[in-house]
Amino acid sequence: MIPILHKPGRYLGMHPSDLANKPYAQYWNPKPAALSQQATAALTRGPVAPSLLPSLEKSAEIFKRPGEYLENGFCLTVNGAMHVTTVIDFPDATPMMFDWWFGWHSDEPQRYKLWHPEAHVHAEWLKKPPLGATGRDAYIGRVSIVDEYLGSTLGRYAIQFQPPEKFGLDAAELKSKNQATAICARIGFGDFPIDAGYLIHYVRRTASGSRMYCRFWLGGPYVAARRGGSIGRVAARLAALVARPSEADARALFVHCNEEMPHLATFLPQIFAEFNNDNA
Repeated sequence: MIPILHKPGRYLGMHPSDLANKPYAQYWNPKPAALSQQATAALTRGPVAPSLLPSLEKSAEIFKRPGEYLENGFCLTVNGAMHVTTVIDFPDATPMMFDWWFGWHSDEPQRYKLWHPEAHVHAEWLKKPPLGATGRDAYIGRVSIVDEYLGSTLGRYAIQFQPPEKFGLDAAELKSKNQATAICARIGFGDFPIDAGYLIHYVRRTASGSRMYCRFWLGGPYVAARRGGSIGRVAARLAALVARPSEADARALFVHCNEEMPHLATFLPQIFAEFNNDNA
């Protein structure tokens, strides 16, 4: 793993003063949601055959027919990458709630900590969205710098949100924000100009709420310099070797996602109903 540069004043959890005068203070719950039976079973099973988790290049096909692919699991590939997948149900949530959340939570570190009380430390926009921007307009094309724990390792990551069409996803399905949405991002290191992979959270409306299909592709061929030139290419090759994902990394990411997303599910409809028109 690549170490981060620790910054003073950043810490896990909330001090009493952190939520003083915050209108969303009631949504702070210091205990994350428990792992589901499906997640626990996937961890018990361990790494699966790489052929069960297709590469990023097949993402359009994966999300068009999600039931045909493994829904919960992780693997390591021969070229040094790891693939992670999981599926989370969100009762009473609509896809547009997720667009709102991803545009709202990076405005303040306290908002980000609501999402995972035992792993999220800090979040801020590299460049803040325009005043009044909400939903997809508030996060696509922007970068959120986050400090968070994956397992016992603290990292700082640059989450570079990108438009779904860049990944060839179904534009017709995503046109209706209440029927489907896709949160797509390039994942990089916050302190170094190196990108390490991609994530896609594809959300579809269901009879009881929404279902989120989460997939991550990290390491190996997904590592690249954020800046061009020979120095950047050399740095990317070194990063791919030094930060080569391990089984422990894959497990940590799988657990993290299966804690933060079910935890978000416990309050997303309520916090959206209360604050989706609040652009302050």
